[in-house]
Amino acid sequence: MPKAYSCRGSTNNYICRVLLRHIALIFSLFPLMDTHILEAQRVVPPKELPIPEVTIDASVHGRPECVVLLHGLVRTPRCMKKMVCFLEAEGYEVYNMGYPSNRLPVEELTPLVFNALSKQLEQRSYNKIHFIVHSLGSVIVRQFLKDNEFKALGRVVMLAPPSQGSEVVDRLGGIFLYKWINGPAGLQLGTGPDSLPNRLGPVNFECGVLAGRKTINLYLSTLFPGENDGKVSVERAKLEGMKDFRVLDVAHPFIMQNREAMRLSLNFLREGRFGSEISSKPES
Repeated sequence: MPKAYSCRGSTNNYICRVLLRHIALIFSLFPLMDTHILEAQRVVPPKELPIPEVTIDASVHGRPECVVLLHGLVRTPRCMKKMVCFLEAEGYEVYNMGYPSNRLPVEELTPLVFNALSKQLEQRSYNKIHFIVHSLGSVIVRQFLKDNEFKALGRVVMLAPPSQGSEVVDRLGGIFLYKWINGPAGLQLGTGPDSLPNRLGPVNFECGVLAGRKTINLYLSTLFPGENDGKVSVERAKLEGMKDFRVLDVAHPFIMQNREAMRLSLNFLREGRFGSEISSKPES
């Protein structure tokens, strides 16, 4: 009678571990609770297709200040729609940008994003240009402002930024499926001293950071030593030079749609701190 197959022996154990890692990664990267992530994953293009252009959905009404929104890795501008409506109601013009986050490294994404933005802004005259950026968007802004000046720069709010990298990249970055979904930029976000976020150093502009400590992904959360949002730990979201920091009970994919995150972001744009109550609208 043939023996039942078991994962005994070093070779079989190794194969089983690899298979389990891939299965866990599949479930971790396709959380059914986040329709926006699923939407983004469906449009992951083959490498041979042309690099998509940057898109900008702008609302221009002659107001004195604007806010530029940048989504995170493998997301689309759709995930920022609630933020757009909120900021417009509070008196800001909003530029909601889309960019091919998983097709190029950060060093190539950065000029792509800011060249497109500059073309949009060159005919405008704003008193202040603020940024609210999610995850990878924070690294792109840091990459640009490290070596470039930005005229009329206001304040920057970073939502769940991998300011010091993410353990997810350290542990899963070598897996083919992770590389295929997240692309070159996704591999640059590790926690090592030579990773891109850690090489960018402290910020020299007004910046506030909102981190999350709730997760919808129990597997990814096991990769972190402390509180985390399923993608970035609370400690590694902190950024040297930031003006204010707050932790919210929200998961990484949803922080830009969280009411408290929107309220605090607005406070920071107006006051340079998160505070507790929303201040008055900017003068028109």
